[in-house]
Amino acid sequence: MNLRNTGRYTATLAAALLLLAAMVACSSTGGKPAANGNGMTAGTANTPRKVVAMIAHWGPGVAFADLVRKGAETAAAKDNIELRVSTDPDAPTQANYVQSAIDSHVDGIAVTLAKPDAMASAVEAAVKAGIPVVALNSGFDAWKQMGISQFFGQDESLAGQQAGQRLAKEGAKKTLCVVHEQGNVSLEARCAGVKQGLGGGEIENLYVNGNDMPSVQSTITAKLQSDPSIDHIMTLYSAIGMAAVSAKQTAGSKATIATFDTDAELVNAIKSGQVAWAVDQQPFLQGYLAVDALWLQMNNRNTIGGGKAVLTGPSFIDNTNIDAIADLAKQGTR
Repeated sequence: MNLRNTGRYTATLAAALLLLAAMVACSSTGGKPAANGNGMTAGTANTPRKVVAMIAHWGPGVAFADLVRKGAETAAAKDNIELRVSTDPDAPTQANYVQSAIDSHVDGIAVTLAKPDAMASAVEAAVKAGIPVVALNSGFDAWKQMGISQFFGQDESLAGQQAGQRLAKEGAKKTLCVVHEQGNVSLEARCAGVKQGLGGGEIENLYVNGNDMPSVQSTITAKLQSDPSIDHIMTLYSAIGMAAVSAKQTAGSKATIATFDTDAELVNAIKSGQVAWAVDQQPFLQGYLAVDALWLQMNNRNTIGGGKAVLTGPSFIDNTNIDAIADLAKQGTR
């Protein structure tokens, strides 16, 4: 991983690691503080159980979302939090979920911002109502303007740049960047970053309907058949990466496939060489930190990151570290 552009985030990453160390230290009490009066009062008999709403932009059956949710549920169980998760790919519906959370007087809200313009009014209403709000996964360039206190995820532009630099080192001459959801600011930032990182390499965005996997595969197949000069395929989600593997075989292409994000199937594809590498942003950690940070903010007025995003990525998964990652994927944490 190229760290040249990430020095400004060192302090926030260190803070996140310190938080995790502190949480491990008290995990044997189920999220309740030790009896030594260390100031962490949430979860005790004298503290009411808190309610956190998590609103996200994923549709059903998204493996990445399952990892985020598992991380959030792990933190909620430890912190004595009732976690209410609502997901929908439609941004106005997400905004309605935020308003419903406000109306039901939840204690905290964690939200993704794939389409921040559609979410702004509802999120700002939550902040105005005095409800602690954190963002995770998407909306790196938008969360602060909405008054959100903390963000957990990756700088998608930076992640794209590092992926593009790796492609350039591999000698990529023409890269196909497959965008599976139009209007998702995170996905657009990734492809734009890849273009910047490639330098002189050519890149073309291909828009597909991520909710229709047969259509995704056929669209990629048709593109590879019509343009044999494509030597690298960059997908932005693990399932789209697997569709690209099938499309490559059907088209008889020799293009190298890389992707953002992983799941158990994608990990196996890296082990077999069908996918060269993946950009990992640690979705389990995003969900975990978002809920844990709300617990700290609600009970102790603590925030993480000093006003900066807490980065959970990017890092690369490839044949040099895939065995260790595969073990974690079996446990459902990567």
